[in-house]
Amino acid sequence: MKIFNINDNDFKENFDLLLERGKMDIDNVSETVKTLLDEIKEDKNIAVKNHIERFDNWSPTDDEDLKISVNDMKQAYDVLEDDLKKALHLAYDRISAFHKKQLPKSWFDYEKNGNITGQKVSPVDIAGLYIPGGKAAYPSSLLMNAIPAIVAGVEEIIVCTPTPNNEINNLLLSAMHICGIKKAFKVGGASAIGAMAYGTQNIPKVDVITGPGNIFVATAKKLVFGEVNIDMIAGPSEIGIIADNKADSKLLAIDLLSQAEHDEMASSIMITTDKNIAISTKDHIYSFLKTLSREEIARKSIENRGAIIIVDTLSQAITLMNKIAPEHLEVMCEKAFDILPLIKHAGAIFLGKNTPEPIGDYIAGPNHTLPTGGTAKFYSPLSVDNFIKKSSVISISDDGIKDIGEACAILANKEGLTAHEKSVRLRL
Repeated sequence: MKIFNINDNDFKENFDLLLERGKMDIDNVSETVKTLLDEIKEDKNIAVKNHIERFDNWSPTDDEDLKISVNDMKQAYDVLEDDLKKALHLAYDRISAFHKKQLPKSWFDYEKNGNITGQKVSPVDIAGLYIPGGKAAYPSSLLMNAIPAIVAGVEEIIVCTPTPNNEINNLLLSAMHICGIKKAFKVGGASAIGAMAYGTQNIPKVDVITGPGNIFVATAKKLVFGEVNIDMIAGPSEIGIIADNKADSKLLAIDLLSQAEHDEMASSIMITTDKNIAISTKDHIYSFLKTLSREEIARKSIENRGAIIIVDTLSQAITLMNKIAPEHLEVMCEKAFDILPLIKHAGAIFLGKNTPEPIGDYIAGPNHTLPTGGTAKFYSPLSVDNFIKKSSVISISDDGIKDIGEACAILANKEGLTAHEKSVRLRL
């Protein structure tokens, strides 16, 4: 794992490479993904079944084979161990409670002349959730995507997830049962995004697609944006840590590895004011690596995409981390809350030694679907807002049209829109 010092002659060059970490090679897969999407658009379920046979190593015989039955979801839940049931329900309750606080309300403003303006908040009709199912199964992603949609009041929720060899994780099925999912399909990758964006014989066209995925999923979401809304175009997972000289290097090491084990392309970056902490953290990383179930993945991530940066002051650390704008940011400092106001860009911020990033992945309550690759500078975490839309409401009274109509007509006239002008003047 690389260790840089802010005072190194080549520091800027090395730091600029970290800032480029979010670049996914979408151009190289765009043509392939577009072909897959076009096939879905043209041939619908026939294309979906062909893609499953091609990529997931099994052959659906009819359209019914594509469905995940509600009965299978309940059976998986019924045989689930009690401790896992309790964990899923605790996660559900905490995630739901957090997202209920996000729900915006409709409002109206009443003027003295009788004019009324306001905003009406409504859920989308149909939401499509993409849940990965490749190298690992992620029931937590199902909870994090379904619960905001449920809280928003979405009437119909569609789930698509890949099922290599026609196998599906029981914990994911159990999470679907807890969330009350009625329509789920064994479709993954770009094919799933296309099916939800365009609709097939039994997969409805949705209004919004959310959920993480690989570069093919991200590219597909980018290409269908406009046909449907999407949450964001997210890349590999990442963590940033700001650590002072009081931080525990063992905790720092395992927290960096908690992201590295996700994917070979994951990024784990720490910035510290203490050289000894930097060296000790690196040592602990290599000790922990030997104990991990996903050692090979984590090792490649740490060595190719990881970095520890030594700085002179916490102010420098904060400035650099704001430039990185990480998906997850741990502040492992003695006075973490003093630093919070200075953090401008991060998907989720974890404060203090007892708040590791995995707490946010599963149980804390805030959403774990977060902007990556520096896009936290302009994207927000997945929330209830992704499943609602807002309509403006306007009602002008007899007195109100007299008060503001003339100004409206003048502006319309100056823009050369005479029908606009006459529309108002006829009411004056």
